[in-house]
Amino acid sequence: SCSYFVRAFRSSRAVILLGAMLALMPSRDPGAAEDRPLVFAAASLRLALDEAAAAFERSSGVAVRLSYAATSALARQIEAGAPADLFIAADEDWVAYLDRRGALAPGSRRPLFGNRLVLVAPADSPAAVDLSKPGSIAGALGDDRLVTADPVSVPLGRHAKAALTTLGHWDSVAGRLVPARDASAALTLVARGEARLGIVYATDAIAEPRVRVVAEIPPSSHPPIVYMAALTANSDNSGAIAFLDFLQSAEARRMVAARGFTVP
Repeated sequence: SCSYFVRAFRSSRAVILLGAMLALMPSRDPGAAEDRPLVFAAASLRLALDEAAAAFERSSGVAVRLSYAATSALARQIEAGAPADLFIAADEDWVAYLDRRGALAPGSRRPLFGNRLVLVAPADSPAAVDLSKPGSIAGALGDDRLVTADPVSVPLGRHAKAALTTLGHWDSVAGRLVPARDASAALTLVARGEARLGIVYATDAIAEPRVRVVAEIPPSSHPPIVYMAALTANSDNSGAIAFLDFLQSAEARRMVAARGFTVP
């Protein structure tokens, strides 16, 4: 009927007008966020990597997405298929774990930085410990607890347990250990005064004014702390490769060294 053609004409004209309006609107690339490299990194690297990523973006124009958590949690996510492009772990074991499962790009593993362990207390605490004397940590704790990251799966906790064992303190504190989910959580518990003592990374202690170092833990008492990086097997992001290269540059090494990390 005539009315049918009138309605069809009006409908087609509306479609044409809508198309013209959309053509005038600013275009958006829905894949822009996904084009930025996604980096999974150990929680203890947050301040250093945030600074390095900002410098990298200024020089390259490439913005990096950073996701921080315990190394163990990030490794499990990558194993389950999380779309990370680059993995930076707080130890070599979890990188080797993913490598054995084919989750990393062959030949892409690189050591980046090192760190140290320290025993800390709240900044206003009078606690004193002589690490050369087994039982001195337990004595300083009194009825309180010692916090560090989970010694079963988190690199900080594993290194802390190794050091406590070597120095003869493990048996007296094992029953009073609070296993935090990652290095940042362990530091926060001490900084808030919710734990009398804690074992954390030296870099975290430097950055947190609410804690003070009670004792430096001898590096010889535990395996070396090495932050390892590797590209994931499914990533083809050129920005991730460029960022990994940047982290090995003199500029990036100066930044992380200023925050207390050791560099090769």
